Amino acid sequence: MADIKDPENTIIMTLKGGDVTIELLPKVAPAHVARMKELTRAGKYDNVAFHRVIDGFMAQTGDVANGNMEDNFNLGAAGTGGSDMPNVKAEFSKVPHARGSIGAARSASPDSANSQFFINFSDNDFLNGQYTVYGQVTSGMEHVDAITKGEPPASPDRMIKMVVAADA
Repeated sequence: MADIKDPENTIIMTLKGGDVTIELLPKVAPAHVARMKELTRAGKYDNVAFHRVIDGFMAQTGDVANGNMEDNFNLGAAGTGGSDMPNVKAEFSKVPHARGSIGAARSASPDSANSQFFINFSDNDFLNGQYTVYGQVTSGMEHVDAITKGEPPASPDRMIKMVVAADA
């Protein structure tokens, strides 16, 4: 973990292939960063499925209400839930949706982000200014690239564990 500049604003996501390091951007999107750290520290992201994974686009996860179901048949509900906390208002910025960036998933309302997020597989500039960017993968992107594709995948990959680096 020597490459971590700010352990309090770094997430370590463990996937089946290995660890993914995410540098959070508290100066860009403080409310989104605070929510991710709060849910991470509460263990809410552990064992949550990647329920929407589109090759060349992004991998979406973070449905803490429905995404940790062991019965994959019921994962059809994943993507419809969030945490029991209030939604987070949009924090749009000039930070682009580049490869490895973390974006806040939401419904049609810009202020409907809650717990779900996505990791961009490629530069998705068409999302700029429409979805909040609040983190960037700094290592382990090869593990993100290997996430099983599908909407939802027949046998989805999961976030095995997520921790704030300061707590590791």
